[in-house]
Amino acid sequence: MQITIDEAKCCGAGQCVLVAPEVFDQRDEDGIVVLLNASPDAAQHAAVREAATICPAAAIQVRE
Repeated sequence: MQITIDEAKCCGAGQCVLVAPEVFDQRDEDGIVVLLNASPDAAQHAAVREAATICPAAAIQVRE
């Protein structure tokens, strides 16, 4: 799994952090997503896919 973030699209909703806090965080100053783990364990893959799906700005892309 490869995860990419488009910071320009991120609206700071934080849904990704709620779904996959081991993989995503937010910058304190503006709430933009921060990728903590670009290669998460298989156990986290479902949460990462969900985070990408529910992102209101479609800022998270996942490639298998």
